[in-house]
Amino acid sequence: NTLWAYAAVGHSASELFYATSILTMKKIDTFNSQDISNTVWAYARVGYSAPKLFDAIEKLVIKKLDTFNPQEIARMLCAYAIMKHSAPKLFDAATKSAVKRINTFSSQELTYTFWAYSKAGHPAHELFDAVTQVTNE
Repeated sequence: NTLWAYAAVGHSASELFYATSILTMKKIDTFNSQDISNTVWAYARVGYSAPKLFDAIEKLVIKKLDTFNPQEIARMLCAYAIMKHSAPKLFDAATKSAVKRINTFSSQELTYTFWAYSKAGHPAHELFDAVTQVTNE
């Protein structure tokens, strides 16, 4: 929550973000989906690169992705895309998760999700096809 608050006002306290990245990697298994989503969003919002943290989060998220709601998925994918942090396995897993519950995504969440895939240069044909199918029903 502290990182989110700093990021929300655009204040990049590099010492805080560095120290938090180390602590977060030690305790990442205790984070819920909202904690994870807010954390990566905060780093992206202030532009603080923490590749080891993003790698650790990617591994965890792939295992827990079905616990994320659409907003958390969209926010997290946008953070990875903004930071230009390559995470093809995460994007692939997010595609599969989103397709299974495409009807739960709002138009805004879909827009952010599509933007993240585009920015990351990661194809998501299955996801785009699922949205097209739902739209045509």
